[in-house]
Amino acid sequence: MSKMNIRQVNEQDLNRCYEIETAAYAGDEAASKSKILKRIKTYPEGFVVLENNEQILGFVNCGATHKVQLSDEEFKELVGHDAEGEHIVIMSVAIHPDFQGQGYASQLLTHFIHIMRNMNKQDIYLICQRELTAMYAKFGFVDLGPSESEHGGLSWHEMSLVL
Repeated sequence: MSKMNIRQVNEQDLNRCYEIETAAYAGDEAASKSKILKRIKTYPEGFVVLENNEQILGFVNCGATHKVQLSDEEFKELVGHDAEGEHIVIMSVAIHPDFQGQGYASQLLTHFIHIMRNMNKQDIYLICQRELTAMYAKFGFVDLGPSESEHGGLSWHEMSLVL
């Protein structure tokens, strides 16, 4: 097994992150390449990648805000983002399908939560499919119930973690 590294994203990572996003999320769930680039440029502090010696295996990206509205589609384009915001909203947790089920999402989320604590953020929010709520609960996230979001034409659950 090769050595894993978690680091802040850079613009050279765009193509691989887009490849992972489209492989990990079905259809309209996936962010466009331009949205991913905007996230990289706007808030690199909240965008971390997990890589081995050869390639990026997955990533987490987010925005910061003073007011959380999880069903707000504009926030996925960082409308309302403020780096000084005390609340973090995760937009993507993506591991390439070739590497899923090997504990990489756990490594990535553990590190990401640590980074957000060190940045003195108050809490982290996300929306996910119902079948993923138990996985996020292992990290201390609480299921807040169904979301009003209809992103990608799917139904979602809202979750939060107090830091």
